Amino acid sequence: MTAPAVIILAAGRGKRMKSHTPKVLHSVGGRPMLEYVLRTAEALAPVQTVVVVGHRAEAVEAFLAGRAAVARQDPPRGTGDAVRCAMAALSAFRGTAVILSGDTPLLSAETVARLLAGHERSGAALTLATTRIPDPGGYGRVVRGAGDAVTAVVEERDAAPEHRAISEVNAGIYAIESSYLAAALTLLKADNAQGEYYLTDVIGIAVAQGRLVCAEAVDAEEVIGINSRGDLARVEAIVRERVRQQWMAQGVTMLDPARVLIDTGVTIGSDTVLAPGVWLEGATEIGAACVIGAGSHIISSRLGEGVEIKDHCVIDRAVIEDGASVGPFAHLRPDTVLRKKSKVGNFVELKKAELGAGSKANHLTYLGDATIGADVNIGAGTITCNYDGEHKHRTVIEDGVFVGSDTQFVAPVRVGKGAIIAAGATVTADVPEDALVISRVKQVVKPGWAKRLRETRGKKKETRG
Repeated sequence: MTAPAVIILAAGRGKRMKSHTPKVLHSVGGRPMLEYVLRTAEALAPVQTVVVVGHRAEAVEAFLAGRAAVARQDPPRGTGDAVRCAMAALSAFRGTAVILSGDTPLLSAETVARLLAGHERSGAALTLATTRIPDPGGYGRVVRGAGDAVTAVVEERDAAPEHRAISEVNAGIYAIESSYLAAALTLLKADNAQGEYYLTDVIGIAVAQGRLVCAEAVDAEEVIGINSRGDLARVEAIVRERVRQQWMAQGVTMLDPARVLIDTGVTIGSDTVLAPGVWLEGATEIGAACVIGAGSHIISSRLGEGVEIKDHCVIDRAVIEDGASVGPFAHLRPDTVLRKKSKVGNFVELKKAELGAGSKANHLTYLGDATIGADVNIGAGTITCNYDGEHKHRTVIEDGVFVGSDTQFVAPVRVGKGAIIAAGATVTADVPEDALVISRVKQVVKPGWAKRLRETRGKKKETRG
């Protein structure tokens, strides 16, 4: 198969989406829908890819980041005009141009390659992908003539009743000889209900010139176009199910698959177990033999092997090494690192913090901007006071330190190896190795005081009575 050029139509506003975000940048399975189409195009090893942008063009161009040439369509005047804009970047190209829609993320490279191969075998000027759907409303109908040859595609808004009865629709994917395409685009007219230049009119032009037009049948699911939030939800469900099936086939257990969300950029090791309500988002990497508890949300984080995430944890851009344990109800914020076999318990929050190998913070603790060594015990209610109202400061706790409950570290502060911090301490200065820190008001006991208080209160009640 000769290398084609690829044109991706991504200029549409998507009015039915009712969104300020360009339609092609709406997320499907954790990636903008345009990303899927770009990957399909790249798999064809094209000579060049041109993306036609229009509505909020700057946002789409920023997303592309140089991965394809860009052609701007302004104002929007239909698909034919969009392709005409793209052809300016392909003036030197001679060969087959493939035209794709930026809102069909389910389309596979294999299907497009099959379209291309059929086009080359037939010697047609144009080959379009078609499919049959029970409810073809909104799609252009494929009209066939003698010998079942394609003679036209009639858009929904221009369709007569006999056209609306046709179930075969245009999938919006084309393989067209570039020399024919360039000439046909100059013949397009905007004499239709929308006053737009329809790309589908090049089919009628080819027929009128006696050129061959072929059609390639494709699976209806692959060419679902996203034009509304309902379409988006439908395609999202398909992508999510495909991802779940992929990982279960590779040895991942899901206790209730329908209630697990896994983004397309996630990787998971075998023998990992995912409980109901788990959401694995972004570029998350999960090692082998992990257990992710119910309701936990993991975002672009890396987990080693044998990690246990208990119920209802939020883990955002963190690293958790082999054998560590988190939760339940823990929050690991960005730039948190848990070393091997460390333990974070319930209602513990870490931010820009490293918890050393074998260390543990089991209860009701906040550790922010902290470096904590190996085999450290952090007692319940401990916090690092890292913010002075203007700047963040770091706390360093070295190996083997024991921190009693309800301790406050007023950063910047360093605690040396093997030190013991007594419960209730407020640590405001560096602590030497193996030292004991006691920082609390001396306990005073007054025998019988509470009893005398109760007796006094009782006498006052009698007097008022």
